[in-house]
Amino acid sequence: MLAFSRPPAFQTVPITPTPDSFLLCFSPDGQHFLSPTPAGWPQLGEMPHITAALGLGKWQGKSYAAAYSSQAIGPEQTTTLRELASRSPEDAALAGYAAQILDFHQSHRFCGRCASPTQALNHEQARRCPQCGLTSYPRVAPAVMVLIWRGKGTQREFLLARGPRHRPGLYSVIAGFVEPSETLEDCCHREVLEELGVTIRDPQYVLSQPWPLPHSLMVAFTAEYVGGDIVPQPGEIEAAQWFPAHDLPEIPPAYSCAYQLIQRGVQQAQP
Repeated sequence: MLAFSRPPAFQTVPITPTPDSFLLCFSPDGQHFLSPTPAGWPQLGEMPHITAALGLGKWQGKSYAAAYSSQAIGPEQTTTLRELASRSPEDAALAGYAAQILDFHQSHRFCGRCASPTQALNHEQARRCPQCGLTSYPRVAPAVMVLIWRGKGTQREFLLARGPRHRPGLYSVIAGFVEPSETLEDCCHREVLEELGVTIRDPQYVLSQPWPLPHSLMVAFTAEYVGGDIVPQPGEIEAAQWFPAHDLPEIPPAYSCAYQLIQRGVQQAQP
């Protein structure tokens, strides 16, 4: 199970939270949340300061809810999505879903068409404007990532890059958001050309991963290098170079789609 991938059997129909609902409680800024204990997530009835909780759905016979805390949560009690993903993909999946649903309801309280207050629907995760009828759903922003390769077998190399926000020494694959009226494959070609100045052929889908930071869907491809000199895009790419499959630099953490994509490429280069 990839981190942030909601459990397949999770029933997402909105429910009315009850005192025994498991609660995912976020700090007022949404950046941190109350860590689960070895016994699991706290129950809503154990959190008397929570006055407004949002029903998320049911899983394994239990109901789940999410809320922003009205009180500060001590740092010793909290964690982040990235920290949780490195420890428990299952818990990170629930927390990632909760974070996106909370953010949606918080950021869509008013209609984007006529500015009237919206209302949450009781049969699906959506909000509707009672004045103009506009219905809004949780946002999902698709983004591609591309592992560029050249060479055969043990001679295979990967073109990896690092951006300004990467930790020193860490390299990853090229990634970018899909634009309106653009296919996933076209996005692969455009992003690679824009960010590195090189061309590729035949993007091949490998895997996907929800990425609730804040509401993306990462769609991973491999593609063969065709030609061109590496010219990093200013402001987006600090450095880029070819690395042998058997001698890679530091890459993203194991819970990430980028790590899985690179590792699958390495396996294909094995003799």
